[in-house]
Amino acid sequence: MSARYRLLVFDWDGTLMDSAAHIVASMRAAFRELGAPEHAEARLREVIGLGMHEALEALFPGCDAAFKRRCAERYRVRFLDTRRPPQLFPGAAEVLRDLSAQGYLLAVATGKSRRGLARELERTGLGDRFHATRCADETRSKPDPAMLREILAQLEVPAAEALVVGDTEYDLEMARKAGADALAVLYGVHDRPRLLRQAPAGCLPAIDRLPQWLAARAAPAEGERSARVAASVQRT
Repeated sequence: MSARYRLLVFDWDGTLMDSAAHIVASMRAAFRELGAPEHAEARLREVIGLGMHEALEALFPGCDAAFKRRCAERYRVRFLDTRRPPQLFPGAAEVLRDLSAQGYLLAVATGKSRRGLARELERTGLGDRFHATRCADETRSKPDPAMLREILAQLEVPAAEALVVGDTEYDLEMARKAGADALAVLYGVHDRPRLLRQAPAGCLPAIDRLPQWLAARAAPAEGERSARVAASVQRT
């Protein structure tokens, strides 16, 4: 386990699960059914990672509660109405297994609803991997730091010992506001320049590179410890 981090907090969609295309298609179908204005794919991808309420506010400023409720209902139906549900990114399950075996605390902070996350955890068999989870419908949505702070409090881990792993600026901004480090993944929703504006600790091209990144971050700490020991021996 890294000497720097005890807790790894993962975003779900776009970080662990390859679901962006399916989310966009489900939003488009739901809005079309309701006769709502069309949005370009790029615009729909931008709001992935926010809670449903916040995403709809961004897409339809000033929309009322009834419209949001209808959109959420139709989106849920469309998201579930598929013969090929989204899959985890290659290597994600194995990475979580290995990190758990190394002793890391693992958590999820997601814009999904509690019902939606529970369904995906059961379908993927990953429910037992995580020590804590927070969803946008039970606390404030990213980029507000509330859900991360609640995870930190539940697991009794200081922010300095936590790392948030995510594919959007909302994940990285949440981490920064809570005082935690963030690691950007480059295969998800937001592009590299947008992610770099949040000054992450690093960027990953694929989730299966995470263990190596953590090991590299631990190496300097181990080296510094060895140097201190050597210096102490020389003085005695």
